[in-house]
Amino acid sequence: MPLLASFVCGLIFGAGLLISGMTDPQKVLGFLDLFGAWDATLAFVMAGAVAVAATGFAIARQRTAPAFSARFLWPDRNDIDAPLVAGAVLFGIGWGLAGICPGPALVNLAGLSLPIVVFVIAMLAGMIGQNLFGKNLWRRHAVAPHTIDTASLPSRADG
Repeated sequence: MPLLASFVCGLIFGAGLLISGMTDPQKVLGFLDLFGAWDATLAFVMAGAVAVAATGFAIARQRTAPAFSARFLWPDRNDIDAPLVAGAVLFGIGWGLAGICPGPALVNLAGLSLPIVVFVIAMLAGMIGQNLFGKNLWRRHAVAPHTIDTASLPSRADG
């Protein structure tokens, strides 16, 4: 049942990407073109996604157990470290250059467009490379943990 639930969630996510137009790299690049022909569509898609996710998390937090698993698998880290920042920077650069990220790339893969196929191959190579070499690379260069505990940072509500 968890596999079927994952598949259905993936279908719904992919359909949402198609309906919102977020599988079109030009839409994303239009959003990033702040001083040109700016397209605010992505901002509305993000706001809708945050609203749906927040509602889902609020409902899930009220439950005593998940529907298709033995226990909840909530993230147990909230620190910001070098691998997180480096990954975010690489993701942002790739997203800004190509106008596409992993979800829309997988949806677009159905069209067998050569640029999308190359993007997905490069994405998979990066994922495999991170799993094979990335963890050791960060361990080797780390002198001491440089993490920021976000729980100790003031929130916007603190003024």
